[in-house]
Amino acid sequence: MRYLIYILCVSFLFSGCEKDETLTADQQLAKDIEIIEKYLKDNNLTAQKTASGLHYIIKDPGTGSSPTGNSQVKIKYKGYFVNNEVFNKTSGNEVFIDFLYKFIDGWKEGITLFKKGGKGTLLIPSYLGYGSSSISNVPKNSVLIFDIELVDFTQ
Repeated sequence: MRYLIYILCVSFLFSGCEKDETLTADQQLAKDIEIIEKYLKDNNLTAQKTASGLHYIIKDPGTGSSPTGNSQVKIKYKGYFVNNEVFNKTSGNEVFIDFLYKFIDGWKEGITLFKKGGKGTLLIPSYLGYGSSSISNVPKNSVLIFDIELVDFTQ
């Protein structure tokens, strides 16, 4: 009887343990690309794709030259998830100003696709965002979407 109770207790403990669903980097990227492509299809959007997996939609390319990795950029943006929940944004005439090299990799790559005054959308796989880290109200492995306006920049 003692052994039966022991076996039941042990099996109960193991049945309560959830399997950690840790994906490899390639598996996570494939999952993120599926999420992005579903979002695009569900919203009847067409995007370009870079070799890194970044998807982008240029609504207005802007004029002049494009910023480089060392440029200081002035940006208006709205950041949200594929469920359209906004996690951060600038408001009204507010602009976010900083050096491009300080941003997440998805912005470093994506913002250089715009020229001054350019507007568009960046769909960023998690590894080009915050990856497997939870940051503020952004859960780990989140696909991020940003509506971007490159107001201005200095080289």
